[in-house]
Amino acid sequence: MTLKKRPVVVDLFAGAGGLSLGFEQAGFDIICAVEIDPIHAIVHEFNFPNTTVIAKSVKEINGDYLRSQCNLKRSDTIDVLIGGAPCQGFSLIGQRAIDDPRNSLVKDYIRLIKELKPTHFLFENVKGLTIGKHKNFLQEIIMELKKSGYNVRLPWKVLNAKDFSVPQSRERLFLIGSKIGSNLPDYPLPTEITISCKDALGDLPDAENFEQLLKSDQVDASYLKNARGYSSEMRCSKTSSFKYGYRRKWDSNIITCSRRTDHSLISRNRFSQTSQGTIEPISRFFRLPENGVSNTLRAGTDSSRGAFTSPRPIHYKYSRCVTVREMARLHGFPDWFRFHSTKWHGARQIGNAVPPPLAFNMAKEIMKVLPYTAEQPKKKLSLGNEKFLYMDISTASKYLGVENPIGKRDRKSGVKKRKQEEIEKLQKISV
Repeated sequence: MTLKKRPVVVDLFAGAGGLSLGFEQAGFDIICAVEIDPIHAIVHEFNFPNTTVIAKSVKEINGDYLRSQCNLKRSDTIDVLIGGAPCQGFSLIGQRAIDDPRNSLVKDYIRLIKELKPTHFLFENVKGLTIGKHKNFLQEIIMELKKSGYNVRLPWKVLNAKDFSVPQSRERLFLIGSKIGSNLPDYPLPTEITISCKDALGDLPDAENFEQLLKSDQVDASYLKNARGYSSEMRCSKTSSFKYGYRRKWDSNIITCSRRTDHSLISRNRFSQTSQGTIEPISRFFRLPENGVSNTLRAGTDSSRGAFTSPRPIHYKYSRCVTVREMARLHGFPDWFRFHSTKWHGARQIGNAVPPPLAFNMAKEIMKVLPYTAEQPKKKLSLGNEKFLYMDISTASKYLGVENPIGKRDRKSGVKKRKQEEIEKLQKISV
């Protein structure tokens, strides 16, 4: 039976919204996204105008506060809680890893599961949590989830995005579970189609043909060829490209998130001499293979951890690094989805995200065990105010009504004051 209501999701550590988008495309409504970074939070608000964005640390909120912000009664069901809590996975001598202060965000994730009582949860994290001594920490997480009244699908799985129609090799750990008494979802099976870098980028015009992209992140431009296959999905050429998500109002004649880098002639020569599928020895940038997949796209670091720029790969055809839009294509974000206007923030938002097609496949499995039938909504959404994409962190913090959580950069030494304080604090704890 088709129900009018869509199942609802709360996204913790939401970032720009990779998991959010995948779940929306599978037929869920993202009612709330919690994200401490104001730049990520404001971009999430731009792309998901119907979602309540809480720009706070999960440490600062509890279940009652979240419900009040989202106009949910205690009796209202949250179908799925999703998110990937950052953790280090190291245990202090004589205590469990989950009690290590450096893993406190994992405890807050579990605390919010207890307080919100979702029917299902999805926990995402790095593959490293499954290796060596980190495995003990993973077992502690599973034990705590079981103590909280949830069954966990075992064995846990590490999934690679390239197996789920993403032109990128990216492995991540996923735990899925359900409240005792509810049906337990399975993990998705790999899709049979492999998407290449050429499939992903071949229809996009070369950013270096547009002088204005040295100063702007968008340009009026035409695609190089007709949409087909993966590029058709990314361009949302058909209504079905939105899957079971909300269609967005956007101008497909403007190519966005494409501010380019003015590489030196020396760099270009090095890039041009680098074979596809290998690493350029000076920059350590990977050159994309035309008929293969991208390496794992990294996030770089935020301003509290050095503000190191994401190592964007070299285009397979052009002697330059890929643009943020091209990174988005390699990650499975459609062209309507926008990121911050700066290359640094935009690349960081992509590198931190779960590829939406992988999230979509996970979400479909959860949808199968819920009493809903996925349908595409008739409602079409306008995106948010474009000024959100051009705010610096101070302006974004002020708009969201929060304090700037990121320490100012000490440009003389390249070390952030807040990061140094955190290091000193952890050293004291270790002693």
